Amino acid sequence: MPTFLEKGSIRYPLICLIGITTIMLGILSFYNWVFSLIGLFLFAIPFYFILRMDSRQKKETEEYITTLSYRVKKVGEEALMEMPIGIMLINDDYYIEWTNPFLASCFTEDTLVGRSLYDVSPSIIPLIKQEVETEIITLHERKFRVIHKVEERLLYFFDVTEQTEIEKLYEDERTAIAIIFLDNYDDLTQGMDDQARSSINNSVTAILNKWATDNGVLLKRISSDRFIAIFNEHILQSLEKGKFTILDDVRELTTKQNVPLTLSIGVGAGVSSLPELGNIAQSSLDLALGRGGDQVAIKQPNGKVKFYGGKTNPVEKRTRVRARVISHALKELVLESDKVIIMGHKNPDMDAIGAAIGIHKVAQMNQKEAYIVINFQEIDTAVRRLIEEIKRQESLFTKFITPDQALEIATGDTLLVVVDTHKPSLVIEEHLLNKIEDVVVIDHHRRGEEFIENPLLVYMEPYASSTAELVTELLEYQPKSVKIEMLEATALLAGIIVDTKSFTLRTGARTFDAASYLRGQGADTVLVQKFLKEDIENYVKRAKIIENVQFYKEGIAIAIAKEEEAVDGVLIAQTADTLLTMDGIIASFVIAPRGETMIGISARSLGEINVQIIMESLHGGGHLTNAATQLSNMPMEEVEARLKLAIDEYFEGRRKE
Repeated sequence: MPTFLEKGSIRYPLICLIGITTIMLGILSFYNWVFSLIGLFLFAIPFYFILRMDSRQKKETEEYITTLSYRVKKVGEEALMEMPIGIMLINDDYYIEWTNPFLASCFTEDTLVGRSLYDVSPSIIPLIKQEVETEIITLHERKFRVIHKVEERLLYFFDVTEQTEIEKLYEDERTAIAIIFLDNYDDLTQGMDDQARSSINNSVTAILNKWATDNGVLLKRISSDRFIAIFNEHILQSLEKGKFTILDDVRELTTKQNVPLTLSIGVGAGVSSLPELGNIAQSSLDLALGRGGDQVAIKQPNGKVKFYGGKTNPVEKRTRVRARVISHALKELVLESDKVIIMGHKNPDMDAIGAAIGIHKVAQMNQKEAYIVINFQEIDTAVRRLIEEIKRQESLFTKFITPDQALEIATGDTLLVVVDTHKPSLVIEEHLLNKIEDVVVIDHHRRGEEFIENPLLVYMEPYASSTAELVTELLEYQPKSVKIEMLEATALLAGIIVDTKSFTLRTGARTFDAASYLRGQGADTVLVQKFLKEDIENYVKRAKIIENVQFYKEGIAIAIAKEEEAVDGVLIAQTADTLLTMDGIIASFVIAPRGETMIGISARSLGEINVQIIMESLHGGGHLTNAATQLSNMPMEEVEARLKLAIDEYFEGRRKE
């Protein structure tokens, strides 16, 4: 309320008027006291009524404010007690000090005061401990958005059950698109007569149509080896729960007919734009095919990819025609560049070095300078022996440069060829990828989520035994102006031998063709064995790790290195390979420290167990029979527990399939 002399009060102008009038009457009385008295009388009458009006106005204002305060207080109390919003006050020990009636009714109890949150609703505890401001929790089958006021130890509960149901309904009804591809269909049916081709077509189409009908999927064949399927995300969730059993159904059907035909499916979901869904589906299919086929790839909006299937070894699908086309395209890119820089993965093995030497020869055949990036401090014993041999050929050894030297000589016209990996995080020098725009990727690993951005040319064949095998085929279609030297052919052959474990794993007819070509170019098999010889110290270390082997489930061996110092990654892999040669072991896992905070796991199998899937669940990757991962900042016991959990989940998934 305004005070007596405060601006905004009626008294303020009134006092000013009195003052002015008094002065004027004083002056008038000096000249004529009669007129001054009359003026005073005339002024007093309205002044009296103005004071009465002001008093009445003040009283009415005070009554209004009193009434308004009462109403506001009453509304606040009613809102606090009767509005459909839960309110809870707690103390530092998570005991409830007060709730409004609405919240108590949500718990179907008369009162919650004095009870512990651990008893009433344990799901709220993490929200409070983590000091999260808002979270959606479930209370008695209803969804509540909880807002946490930390300083006041106050919780608000907003019922969002209907909202979440509508959101779930919207998400479930969103469209998803899948592209279904019949792996190797054209190659398999090329030599068939019309009756056999028609029979396999009818069988596959019938089983796909039945699958579509049973699951509410719209299926349309768009070419001889390709279908498009349209469904919603609720159906997609159901298919995921069933692990896409259509893969197994088609595989079993075609196996009975002695035709190794499988499916690859790429799914696009999570966005509303139909063109974008189509692009995501095609990208997912490319990813599934890049990993060897016989699997489903689902790209999620957050960039992650989920995989299902992939239980069989990749069937050799590449052709001589494709190798010739890739070789010609590589030749054109080399000719357009000022120089070629070749880079493999960190801690390069014989396959990476052999493939790099092969690409160097491709550049040399096309009269272009080429350089191989290597970190001499990060090579294993076999590669070091190869480098020592290369030092005798100064013309080749001078082409090996450090990452810093590569960054200095790289220009806008330089071609970068990445071999034996496709992941930016694994290359020797990631800055080269950022500096050089023209990039070629040559790899034999199954494609993962991480991939080098915008390469000019990609030659990825998971059906090949090694990158050295792929590069050898490319060499066959290059100009014969320069002869392949014995040491170069030997390095390529060593890469093939190492990755195939002396032609015992992942070996196809083309592998022997490549080895035969290299042998014809002068590759020395005795020199290969010299490179791959193992010293006694490593043999003893491997034996000590194997000594700690334990069996987990039937046929699965897990060996854990007890040494506290770091174990070389090659030694871990060799230990896993050695375990696989033992009687009764179909899969082996070796756990060993790789550094102060890093623990590595190397996994091998004979094909019955897909170790790639197990390692991918631990953020690793690889092949069906050869995979690995690295875990940071956790004790060895936890790594072992996580590995066993991943194995359990793998077998649980197989039972569901």
